[in-house]
Amino acid sequence: MGTTFFVLILITSIIGVSNGLFQGHIRSAVRPSRIKNPLPRDDPPKEWRWDQVNGMNYLTVTRNQHIPQYCGSCWAHAATSALSDRIKIMRNASWPDFNISPQVLISCEMKDQGCHGGDSANANAYMAEMGITDETCSIYRARGHDNGIPCSNLEVCETCDPGAEECTTPAKYHTYKVDEYGDVEGNDNKEQVSNMMAEIYHRGPIACGIAVTDDLYLNYTGGVYFDPTNDTSIVHDISVVGYGHDLESGWDYWLVRNSWGTYWGENGYFRLRKGINNLGIESGTCTWATPTNTWSDGETLRTTPPKSPLTPKVFKSKLWALVLTFMTHLTDSNRNVIKTRRTRPCSVLNNGYANGPLIKTIQPKDYIQTIQLPKSWDWRNINGINFLSWTVNQHIPIYCGSCWAQGTLSALADRYIILDRHKYANLALSAQVIINCRAGGSCEGGAPEQVYEFLYKIGVPDMTCQQYDALDHQPIQDCSKPNLGVCRDCTWPPPPPGETGKCWARTNFTRYYVEEYGTVSGAINMKKELYKRGPIACTMDVTPKFELYEGGIYKEKLINPPQLNHEISLVGWGLDEVTGEEYWIGRNSWGTYWGEYGFFRIGMYGDNLGIEESCVWAVPKLL
Repeated sequence: MGTTFFVLILITSIIGVSNGLFQGHIRSAVRPSRIKNPLPRDDPPKEWRWDQVNGMNYLTVTRNQHIPQYCGSCWAHAATSALSDRIKIMRNASWPDFNISPQVLISCEMKDQGCHGGDSANANAYMAEMGITDETCSIYRARGHDNGIPCSNLEVCETCDPGAEECTTPAKYHTYKVDEYGDVEGNDNKEQVSNMMAEIYHRGPIACGIAVTDDLYLNYTGGVYFDPTNDTSIVHDISVVGYGHDLESGWDYWLVRNSWGTYWGENGYFRLRKGINNLGIESGTCTWATPTNTWSDGETLRTTPPKSPLTPKVFKSKLWALVLTFMTHLTDSNRNVIKTRRTRPCSVLNNGYANGPLIKTIQPKDYIQTIQLPKSWDWRNINGINFLSWTVNQHIPIYCGSCWAQGTLSALADRYIILDRHKYANLALSAQVIINCRAGGSCEGGAPEQVYEFLYKIGVPDMTCQQYDALDHQPIQDCSKPNLGVCRDCTWPPPPPGETGKCWARTNFTRYYVEEYGTVSGAINMKKELYKRGPIACTMDVTPKFELYEGGIYKEKLINPPQLNHEISLVGWGLDEVTGEEYWIGRNSWGTYWGEYGFFRIGMYGDNLGIEESCVWAVPKLL
């Protein structure tokens, strides 16, 4: 540890943040802002929650800043979660959700200290000036420019291919930007509360600083929280996504989204007493940002990587430049592993079920009449509602052939949301746990059927228990018991490069199970299963031509029989009104920069790479 520890101490002395080094929230003395239009401050309603607006949930996924190791990145999570929510609000919750990447900020936003703390105001300013990518471009790794992952084009957006020596930046990828941003300000507590309510109601969630007591961190499990100590020392950033009134306590409250995982609080959220500056939430440390519409114009795709923000202009001295240069070469087990060569792409092993399908009820193929099927059906848009979980990228931070786990879990998460889109909103199941438990395979490929067998017996947590790192860790022998590879939590301090820090196995987390599972094939039977119960996971033959797909209805005639080697999920089907051609709507696991925001359309009945030959389904077990 000697060399890396010395470098961190050196950096600390150069930056001059000794008093705030061990805090997630470091408030900048200079408050950046860009305000072009009058602020909306018309009287808001007495209660408003963005998770409950006319039956619609406008919030994006819950996160955990503390895994795979501790990182004081609350400031980046609060800013990106609030912006992701505001984009979803602006787009009326239509598919797809855009989950903005906090990793870009902790690696590339140089006014703040990465995993050692920062300010959501600086995050907003960075996103306005530089733009930012989503989680499928730059996955969260809980290390920043301060402890092992300095800024590079790879931290802005990357893709990793089997057999390649290193990962690369895609030629095209989606970017998002902030338009206006500033602080929520008031002359007194009453005005501050009113302005916070108005900002939330009129434009969406805001990022705020709060104090954190031991009682809140260790003991809160639900209800409206009240801190009797009157602690207002701001050390942590969260996003405030609504406000309401609790009948049981008689208190008004703020609805707060935290970044400590779903096993904390009320599924990752908590309610805080409103109107008395409890935990300092009304101390004037809240920020807001409005999104620029980059998704409906030509600015969404970049054809060349942006200039790295790490230019000599931000270096405070030659010594600082030398330190950062040295940091990029420090041993970091999470980064240098990209040079580990994987010799083959994801392969679907034709092992089938170990003990056969488990079918307890009549299947849709046996009772749905073909004439009942609609001409088109798309779970991304059923009467204006998107029922799908978030999009993933199996290929980062290194290449991992986990399609067999990604396709099956995405389909299952979608089905949970379909069954109860309020309780299971934004459910994202952990593919890394499936790999760690060898529940059908590894990063070298696996059997999709055995994922559902595992979920019937053992279950799987969501991704806030286990962050995807695309590694074949030592297999866990008994995944039914608490284990660091199943569900973890980590604590201060952020570890130096090459170290994992202080982590332990969580015991109080939720597992998701299936009740039954089976197979389906053939276009008509697949339609019936999709229509009645939700997305299915299917195997197909990935060809070099398909890898280059950018949009439209794909068809490819194969000379030889399909070699089923890749797992995707089908989320619906459609009909081309001009040609009369039917097509499947598929979800891939190669990031939003591939295809149609990570999805594709492919012809039905023939020349479709064998996509109708082998599909699996599972019925979720409701909690």
